[in-house]
Formats: sequence, structure tokens, C-alpha cells
Amino acid sequence: MPVPRRFDRRPPERDTTRINERIRVPEVRLIDETGSQVGVMRTDEALRYAQSRDLDLVEVAADARPPVCRVLDYSKYKYEQAQKQKAAKKHQTQITIREIKFRPKIAEHDYSTKKGHVERFLRHKDKVKITIMFRGREVTHPERGVMILDRLAEDLKELCVVEQRPIQDGRNMTMLLGPSKAVLAGTLEEDQARAAEAAAAQVEAEAAADAAVAERDEAAAAEQAADAAPAADEVASEDAAASEEPAASDEPAASDDAAPAS
Repeated sequence: MPVPRRFDRRPPERDTTRINERIRVPEVRLIDETGSQVGVMRTDEALRYAQSRDLDLVEVAADARPPVCRVLDYSKYKYEQAQKQKAAKKHQTQITIREIKFRPKIAEHDYSTKKGHVERFLRHKDKVKITIMFRGREVTHPERGVMILDRLAEDLKELCVVEQRPIQDGRNMTMLLGPSKAVLAGTLEEDQARAAEAAAAQVEAEAAADAAVAERDEAAAAEQAADAAPAADEVASEDAAASEEPAASDEPAASDDAAPAS
């Protein structure tokens, strides 16, 4: 069954700006189409002044004495004002308050899932109300709720600011998180990229320092080995010379006076 359309029955906003013949005061302070002061004159004279230039006489400061009127193209003026209001509304950030509920005895997997929801809302520049729901005798241990809320705020500290610290309200404990300045300014990703580059540069510098130390140790070891080589050669030469000398006999030499065998 088709849903009947609902029409906006509110009357359109009425333009209350007084222009031309709707300006009923006897005299006005006139500003011409260039923005220059013309001075105070009768209203009918100011109207003729505007009509002679195919423009409108528009009251821009009704509370002044006398009221201030400008000579301009009112249709163009209304269009420009509407464009300015549209641009101002476009740049306004509409903050929505979301709510995520936790239990004091929450499992780690459920905590990670709900933390992801909070992170997504914060990245969308929404505020998030965190509610800890106590049941039964759990309400006698509010510190468990405070621990969860403090942990969440710490885990998301780059994305959020704590706008309202944990407060107890009956069986519920609440905390309000708002998007951080970096999130609102849209610079969070840039800040994280710069931090990652700085960390990578630090790791690279530490690796280069370790390589320099290793190279220096290797050079020192090579130099020490080179200094030890001549001494080793000298010891080897002495050992070789000693091995070439005749070995002394342990048997007694034969005597010339020995009697010949009979």
C-alpha cells in the first residue's frame, strides 16, 4: 500500500525587507550603488534617485535614525545573500551523538568489536556516549566500569577527547567522547603518516649505526690479525730451524782402547 505523501503545511517565510514604496519613514540616510554616502534626504527623493538608475531602494539598517537605505539591484542582492547562507551552512559541522553500550564483564572480542564502532563514529566526526550497564550486584563494583571507560579512552586517544568523565547514574555509568582536533581538521591521517615516516627513519638510523659499529669491529679484528701474523711467522721459522739440527745420541761412543776380539 503506497504511503501517502506528507506536505509541509508551514507557510513560506515572508520577506520582511522593506524596499521602494514599502519604506514609509519620511527621510533616510542614502548610500549609492558604489557604496558612497549620499547623505540624509527625503524618502521620495531617494526613491526617485534609485529609479533613475533602474535600481531599488533597499532599507539595510532599520534601527538607525534615520534608517539607512542602499541603492542596488534587490533581486541580485537576494541571490547573493542566499548563496552566502548556503555556503555558511555547508561549512557548518553537524555533530551527532551516538551511543554504544558495554557490560562490566565484557569479553575481549566484544570489546574490540564495540571499540571499532566507536572509532568509526569518531572518524565521522560524531560524539559518542559510552554507557556501562550494571546488573544485580554488579553495581557494587563501579571500578570495573571505570576501568573499561579509561581503557577505551586510552585506546582511542588519537581520535577522541574526553568531554565528560565517567559518572554514575543509577545502574548506568556514562562517559562522553568527542572527535579530536586532528579528526575535525582532517589531519589525522597526515599526522599518522608523519609519525610512521619518523619511526621508519629512526629504525633506518639505528640500523646504519649498528652497521657502522660492526664494520669498525671487523676492521679492528683484521688489524689485530695483521699484527699477529709476523710473530706467528717468526715462531714458525724458529721451530723449523730447530727441527733441522742433528739429534744427540744417548749411546756411549766406542773406545779406541777396546781389545780386539780373540
